[in-house]
Amino acid sequence: MKLCLKVAMLAATGIAAGLWMLSAPEPAISAKALATGAVGDAERGAGIFHIGGCASCHMPPGYEQPDTDSVPPLSGGMRFSTAFGTFVAPNITPDKTTGIGTWSDTDFATALLKGVSPQGQHYYPAFPYSSYGRMTLQDVADLKAFLDAQPAVNRPNEVHDLDFPFSVRRALGLWKQLYLRAGPVIDLSTADPELLRGQYLVEGPGHCGECHSPRSALGGTDYSRWLGGAANPDGEGSIPDISPGGGDFGDWDKADIAEYLSSGFTPDYDVVGSSMAKVVENTARLAASDRHAIAAYLKAIPAVAAKQDD
Repeated sequence: MKLCLKVAMLAATGIAAGLWMLSAPEPAISAKALATGAVGDAERGAGIFHIGGCASCHMPPGYEQPDTDSVPPLSGGMRFSTAFGTFVAPNITPDKTTGIGTWSDTDFATALLKGVSPQGQHYYPAFPYSSYGRMTLQDVADLKAFLDAQPAVNRPNEVHDLDFPFSVRRALGLWKQLYLRAGPVIDLSTADPELLRGQYLVEGPGHCGECHSPRSALGGTDYSRWLGGAANPDGEGSIPDISPGGGDFGDWDKADIAEYLSSGFTPDYDVVGSSMAKVVENTARLAASDRHAIAAYLKAIPAVAAKQDD
């Protein structure tokens, strides 16, 4: 009996040690890797900022933007209620005390591409690094240059309000093992530059799949139903299927999609609403070629409805 107990304890210890090692945050992006890219450019970074929708999450709660061309304060504080608890967006202004003003380029790249903080802790995937991880180092450098050029705001960050066991950050290492996917989501098997640009924008900085794809019980993206619609995290209604077989959207052509991303008007002259209105405010500021590239990608991917019929 005592021998069995010892064996069980040793096995449990071994499993715990293995899980601890598997859950360790990845090492930071090396300075050498960053040095291979060009110096960040704030003007180019503005485009990445807009396709990434950074302002939509990081502006202060209740902030009223005076016009769509302005950049709101990025001091955070907006709250997002989920099944796992409430997440609070952080301050990403260049304030050296409460923002990211002391972050190195390596710190910033490691946060976006690996979901790891400068202190070596996992970030929660409410920060969509599962998509940002597909960004190029050049775009990361450009985005940091843009953020560094914004006004610094001293606003202390608030702590997430999460239930156990979701409050255990270390466990996110195991979540990453299960759900992070490097490389493209869809194999387009093409060299078409427009399609590849659209794929990069949608699957990477645009992080469209974070809302438009369903998730598992643990919050991981269901890639088998990529862009096939999902429950609304706010609890009201649902996020639509934007694959080629997706309801009314499936009948839109590329010009319809590009126009919607520019003006917010549908082919039936309805107008964008809800949280998508913020998305269109951002996509309207992209180059027209990028909106057309996004539209081309959305028409080229597999239809989720067709997958269901197989």
